[in-house]
Amino acid sequence: MKALVVAAGLGSRLKPLTDSIPKALVSVNGTPLLELVCKKLIAAGFDEIIINVHHFADQIIDFIEQNNHFGVRIEISDERQRLLDTGGAIKKASWFFDDERPFLVHNVDIVSDVNLKELYRVHQEKQVAATLLVSKRETARYLLFDKEMKLKAWTNLQTKEIRTSFSGIDVNKLSMFAFGGIHVISPVLLSQMNVWPEKFSIIDFYLSAAIATSISAYQPKEINWFDVGKLDAIHAAEAWLNTNRSALA
Repeated sequence: MKALVVAAGLGSRLKPLTDSIPKALVSVNGTPLLELVCKKLIAAGFDEIIINVHHFADQIIDFIEQNNHFGVRIEISDERQRLLDTGGAIKKASWFFDDERPFLVHNVDIVSDVNLKELYRVHQEKQVAATLLVSKRETARYLLFDKEMKLKAWTNLQTKEIRTSFSGIDVNKLSMFAFGGIHVISPVLLSQMNVWPEKFSIIDFYLSAAIATSISAYQPKEINWFDVGKLDAIHAAEAWLNTNRSALA
């Protein structure tokens, strides 16, 4: 199985740590985030991985080589000339996903105990275009789903902005869920990305694609999830890992 690790971000929320290293190499309990994610993917059966790079790209490449690619095939998608956002990153790396099978996308700054193998299985079972990990945590931005857990809209509660491709939809009848930075994508969506620009938001793409195809939600009954792209979240993730290290497998 194949996966993309989104690791090209500037890590601005992790300054001053990211003044000298990329976000992907920031450590949680002594282990770089990239290593945590790669090992979790490998444990779930993903043996072909591509990693996009931009900020301190050489450090990430050297780290992968020093660790002998963690024993699997690992390729690099080079974004040093321009940071492409998640949508653009998937489009640029699309050459890697040439086996006509769904692939998983995992943000490098997400630490969780989500069962990636189960997420992938559910995606295949539902036969949808994309399956997005979601939860009921508090945030400012939410994805909005109908009763069948199909994506219909996006909202920012702070700015009151609502985005949707569905005319006349009543957003008050939709359920709000926070996106977890992990998703499975079927190859049918890659061809639809051809008309999109070099850089674009994956959420904007999903909202557009939802008109003609099913973008579904995956909500585990219980999940421990940390966005360690923020300094305070690193300490929370470290405290959790101290007693739940095996949960990452």
